[in-house]
This record gives sequence, structure tokens and C-alpha cells, in this order.
Amino acid sequence: MMEDKLKGKKIAFLVENGFEEEELTRPRKALAEMGAVTHIVSPQKGKVKAWDHTNWGGEYEVDVSLEQANPDDYDILVLPGGVINPDKLRRNKSAVEFAGKFFNDDKIVAAICHGPQLLIEGDFVKGRHMTSFPSIRKDLSNAGADWEDKEVITDGNLITSRKPDDIPAFNNRIAEMVSN
Repeated sequence: MMEDKLKGKKIAFLVENGFEEEELTRPRKALAEMGAVTHIVSPQKGKVKAWDHTNWGGEYEVDVSLEQANPDDYDILVLPGGVINPDKLRRNKSAVEFAGKFFNDDKIVAAICHGPQLLIEGDFVKGRHMTSFPSIRKDLSNAGADWEDKEVITDGNLITSRKPDDIPAFNNRIAEMVSN
């Protein structure tokens, strides 16, 4: 049954104000429908504000503050993109350390659009085969990643995707990896 595919799995969506709205809401909904427990983790207290393509989007309840979040409680980390969100997160030492714990424990990390910018900051991309929104291709290449323009790429425990149009493939790859 599809709704039980991810039963018992916990997924952290790490975001700051300015995350691309559908890069959180669509994966979160799809993965929850497969049985996963999903939490919005953020340095923000109370609510975090989305960006909807060209304007501010909705506000979403933060389930767990970043300072209270324990990576050991989660099976996977999802990093939505947007331009503002990853720029704020990569300047937050606690956010970089939170993501680093997933890599150190060989847990799944999934990043879409500009989300990999946080991974650049943590030096987690060197030697990795990845994709992203095209505007950060050079950033990833300069950090040592092997970049390719493809809807979704898996390299070990790392899943990357380009943009909102690729969300169905992104969601499917997360589900495949988490359920194995």
C-alpha cells in the first residue's frame, strides 16, 4: 500500500524564511501520504515564511526549532530551495552542522533547486555527482561537484534535483531510497 511505504520514517525539512513554497509543500504532502512523519525544522521560532516564485508566500508552523532538533531523530533531511532560504541557512553554523550530522551518519540528504548551497558551505559536495538549479552550477563545480543537467541524480546517500517541475521525480527518488 502506497500510504504505508514510508510508515515509521521521520523526515526533517530544514528551512529559513524565503524557501520556495512548493519545494516544501509538495514533497512534504507526498511523503506524508506515504506514511512518513514530516517536520519543518527552522532557526525561526513559531512560523517560517515561504517565497512563491516572485512574491512572498504563506507562513508555516515550525514543528521543531533548529536549536531543539536532533538529527538522530530523523531518517532523512530535505533541503528545499529558493534563493533566500539557502543563503540564510549556509550562514547559520547550526544549520550547516545539522546537515553535516546526516552526512556523517550516512543518512539520506535530498536537496532541490538552490538547496545545495548549504551543502557547499559544509564541504559536502566534493567528488559528488549532482544537479541543481542551473544558476548554481558553477558554484557546485567550483566546490568540486560533478554537475549534470538532469531532473534528479542520486550519488550514494545524496539526492539532488533542479526545480519545481522536477518535484515528482524528486519525491519518487526520496520514497525509493527511504523505503529501501
